[in-house]
Amino acid sequence: MKRIIATAVFAGIAAGCAGPAEYKEVSATATLEPRSGSQVRGMVTFTQAGPDIVRVAGSFSGHTKGTKGFHIHEKGDCSDAKGMSTGGHFNPRNHKHSGPYEPERHAGDLGNLTFDDKGNAMVNFVVGGISVSKDKPDGIIGRAVIVHMDTDDLQTDPTGNAGGRVACGVIQ
Repeated sequence: MKRIIATAVFAGIAAGCAGPAEYKEVSATATLEPRSGSQVRGMVTFTQAGPDIVRVAGSFSGHTKGTKGFHIHEKGDCSDAKGMSTGGHFNPRNHKHSGPYEPERHAGDLGNLTFDDKGNAMVNFVVGGISVSKDKPDGIIGRAVIVHMDTDDLQTDPTGNAGGRVACGVIQ
């Protein structure tokens, strides 16, 4: 009898510990293709790394050296030759544009990629304010990722003054 009670208590504790902190580790990927006559392309993966944290990891090529704006846009439509069919930055909370670690920012504000002398960039960071979901208000599946022509100044609303859209991919 003691053994059955102890097993039931342990099962209850284990279930309780898995409660609020529980999340499902899911991933979504976007393959970015050139837009606006550029040669920029890349691949980025978004992985739910915690209940409110997403890991962003990817590699890109074909851009000029320097920092270039990197955003999630509201519409998953890369059909326009200049990437304009993606709409504006993903902004479900109606905040002003800012950097990726500011408390009030567009959910899609991911900052800048840094391209080297050979035109390559890699990213691997975590960010809050988004989820790897299609059904949640902050969900990014079905939206587009854009690499811009210029540096995002992390201030100017609504675009960060990041210039044209040179690569686009839908998050799937």
